[in-house]
Parts: sequence; structure tokens; C-alpha cells
Amino acid sequence: MARYDETRGPFINKLGGLVLIVLGFLLVTAGYRSGQALYIGAGGVSLILGVILLVRKIIQRNQSGRR
Repeated sequence: MARYDETRGPFINKLGGLVLIVLGFLLVTAGYRSGQALYIGAGGVSLILGVILLVRKIIQRNQSGRR
């Protein structure tokens, strides 16, 4: 069971980061087209969170390779 958890965790983080980036991009573009500041703000936050998740995952992977 531990093997399943070890492979599932990184995949979920990467997938979550990518979904947040795509969702954020779509919200920003929809907000820009309709002139809704709330959509633009929510999309920006979603984009930033997605990028943070992916960067954290890349840093963890690089640090574990050095050990």
C-alpha cells in the first residue's frame, strides 16, 4: 500500500497544478473579455497557485536526487 501512496501523491500534485494553471488562464481570459475584475482576480490567484505547486514539486524532485 505504501508503494501506491508514493506514486499517487506526486501525480496528484502535478495534475492539480496543471489544472489550476489552465483554469486560471481561462478565468483571466473570460474576465478580460467580459470586463469582470472578479474573474481576472480569481484567475490570477489560480494561476499563481498552480505555478507554486509545480515549482514546489520540481524543487522537491531536484533535492531528493542530490541525496
